[in-house]
Amino acid sequence: MDQSTMNDMMATYTGLRFCPMDMKPENVRLEDIAHALSLLCRGGGHLKYFYSVGQHCINCAAEAAARGWSERVVLACLLHDASEAYISDIIRPVKKHLTNYVEIEDGILKVIFVHFGLNEITQEEWSQVRRIDDEILAHELKQLLCGDWEGTLPVLYAEPDLSCRDVREIEERYQKVYEKIHEKI
Repeated sequence: MDQSTMNDMMATYTGLRFCPMDMKPENVRLEDIAHALSLLCRGGGHLKYFYSVGQHCINCAAEAAARGWSERVVLACLLHDASEAYISDIIRPVKKHLTNYVEIEDGILKVIFVHFGLNEITQEEWSQVRRIDDEILAHELKQLLCGDWEGTLPVLYAEPDLSCRDVREIEERYQKVYEKIHEKI
């Protein structure tokens, strides 16, 4: 393998090597997603304490389940930020200006959804995922950001766990939440 090819490759926690710009469903592993998301801090790390993308996704899945939404939506909530396991997290105020990043992120998420059987997610289902993502975010902002937060908090059906958790605990919990959902689908 020449140097230019090696520079296009990434290595995952489980030891896979592939080009994230040409990702395939067989490159996706739950263990890689759970591990990476448990180590990524929300908000670019500008929070009162460590709170991971993995924990956020678990909270989103719990909220969808509490609302009685379909298992497909619950799974999509758990996986909605899974692309960040491969390309990291960019805060929303910056992400909206990086159109190429958004295209790359969407492409990777589509591959992940194919791997997990969500390739035919409807616009209505995706709207439910986005709604929960936004509503959980509002609660995160109020509790986790320094300074005053203004705004009306949306009513949630489940109490999100916004406490500081050990990364290994989140990694394991993420996988267990997936397994529980997968059993029902």
